[in-house]
Amino acid sequence: MKILWDMFLTFARIGGLTFGGGYAMLPMLQREVVEKRHWATEEELADYYAIGQCTPGIIAVNTATFIGCRQAGIIGGIFATLGVVFPSIVIITVIAACLTNFADLKVVQYAFEGIRVCVCVLIFNAVQKLWKKSVIDQPTTVIFLLVFLVSAGFSVGQSFYPELFSVSPIVYVVIAGAAGVVLHGGNGKKEAEK
Repeated sequence: MKILWDMFLTFARIGGLTFGGGYAMLPMLQREVVEKRHWATEEELADYYAIGQCTPGIIAVNTATFIGCRQAGIIGGIFATLGVVFPSIVIITVIAACLTNFADLKVVQYAFEGIRVCVCVLIFNAVQKLWKKSVIDQPTTVIFLLVFLVSAGFSVGQSFYPELFSVSPIVYVVIAGAAGVVLHGGNGKKEAEK
C-alpha cells in the first residue's frame, strides 16, 4: 500500500506543479521517476513518452499509467493515473468558477504570458536530455533528420492547406520505427544474442 500512496502523491505533485501539458512534465517526471525513485530509466521514460504520444489520451496520463503498471500492476496504474489527474480536476474546477471574473485583468494575462515562456524553456530542456540519450549514432541521426524534415514540411504545408497536411503523430512514430528497422538492417536479434 505504501508504494501506491507514494505513486499517487508523486504523480499528484507532478500534475499539480506542471503547466503546459505533457511535454512540460518531462523534466519533472525525469527528476521524480528516474533520478529520485528509480521507477524507470531515461530510455524507458522516452519509450513511455513515445508510446503515450501515439495512444489515445493525454501523454502525461498515459506515461503515468505505464509507470504505475510497471511498478505495481494494474492497481499501480490506476493510482498513478488518479494522482496525475487529481490536481488538474481540482484546479480546473476552481479556475472555472473564478476565471470568468478575472480573465480580462492585465495582470492575469501577463502571468499567463510568463508561464508560456517558462513552459517553452522546460520543453527545450527536456528535448536536450532526450537528445543525448536518443540520437547516439549515425542511424539515429538519420532517423531524427528524416522525421524532422517530414514533420517540418507538413507543418509548413499545413499553414497553407490545413486539411491536406494534417498528420497524426502516430505517422511519425511509425516512420521512425520503420526507419530504425531499415537503418539497423534488422540486426536487433543478433545484437540481443550478444
